[in-house]
Amino acid sequence: MAAKARAPKIFTYNWEGTDRKGVRITGELTGVSIPLVKAQLRKQGINPGKIKKKSPSLFGRGKKIKPMDIALFTRQMATMMRAGVPLLQSFDIIGEGFDNPTMRQLVGDLKQEVAAGNSFATALRRNPQYFDELYCNLVDAGEQAGALETLLDRVATYKEKTEALKAKIRKAMTYPAAVVVVAFIVSAILLIKVVPQFQIVFQGFGAELPAFTLMVIGLSEIMQSYWWIVLAGAIGIVIAFRQAMRKSERFRDALDRLLLKLPIVGGILYKSSVARYARTLATTFAAGVPLVEALDSVSGATGNVVFKNAVGKIKQDVSTGMQLNFSMRSTGVFPTMAVQMTAIGEESGALDEMLAKVASYYEDEVDNLVDSLTSLMEPLIMAFLGVIVGGLVIAMYLPIFQLGNVV
Repeated sequence: MAAKARAPKIFTYNWEGTDRKGVRITGELTGVSIPLVKAQLRKQGINPGKIKKKSPSLFGRGKKIKPMDIALFTRQMATMMRAGVPLLQSFDIIGEGFDNPTMRQLVGDLKQEVAAGNSFATALRRNPQYFDELYCNLVDAGEQAGALETLLDRVATYKEKTEALKAKIRKAMTYPAAVVVVAFIVSAILLIKVVPQFQIVFQGFGAELPAFTLMVIGLSEIMQSYWWIVLAGAIGIVIAFRQAMRKSERFRDALDRLLLKLPIVGGILYKSSVARYARTLATTFAAGVPLVEALDSVSGATGNVVFKNAVGKIKQDVSTGMQLNFSMRSTGVFPTMAVQMTAIGEESGALDEMLAKVASYYEDEVDNLVDSLTSLMEPLIMAFLGVIVGGLVIAMYLPIFQLGNVV
């Protein structure tokens, strides 16, 4: 059987026209073509005049769709469906609310797919770069069960919690990295531009310079002569790291294991992986997905190879009849509290509720750890910058201080 043709893309048009009273009005409208836009305007009692396809703005062109955009779209779809708004009309309302033209285009494409007779889940699967297999499977289950609004609400909660957790992790990682980069740039500027000026002054002293000053001057001379090598080396390291992360599974796995062993940061990543595991499993299990199949989706959502391998082992154990909590305990990866809460959920028949509580607990733990890390890092970062920048300044003024003592 031949595959269905992909629905045509929709565009945004700027239009001018007059209403029933002859008043001149303007606006924007989405549609496949100008004739269809004119037909829509006439249905609204507007006599269309000039209609022109809207060109993307300079800053809006090529704007990427962020995961939080997808989370917001899901939440809005869940709200619309719960309010009884028809699916196609929901697409129109939600699409017009996005400022990101790429997101508006995506919502328009989904509408056209559904209008052409495809299911919502099928339309989502046409865009795998934005909607993963877990997302599509849950929506598919909601359509099959006639409870799409309920499943969309659960998916929206899952996406919101997951993206909020990822944002906290990025916050914990980005702040120190940004400070190190700033310190490197400031130090390079001082060594290349400022220190040589002091060196010219020191040449007129006719006295021996302190060892610390001589060391900084030597470092400055190296930077002046080979700054391009240092810069190329830094860029090369960044590129090599990104290529290794993209192409080498062994490198990614080794990095995942190393990060879990780091002080403070390792604890944050560990608890975030537990939270993702519990949140994903709670969402899929509550949607009626069998436990063994749900673990397939959970495996890739934990974000760490240690937990991915552990979930793979759990799936094998559960498929042979072993209880989930016992298998979790046997991996030696999950904390005792998570295992005990899972056991209570299995015994009481409320596994999804207990897993959701586990996820909320560890999400709060991650939040507290990130706040503590930020509070701890602020004085350490100030001290770090003080030592680096202050050390260079002291090295330059030390001969002047000694000269003043001699005089």
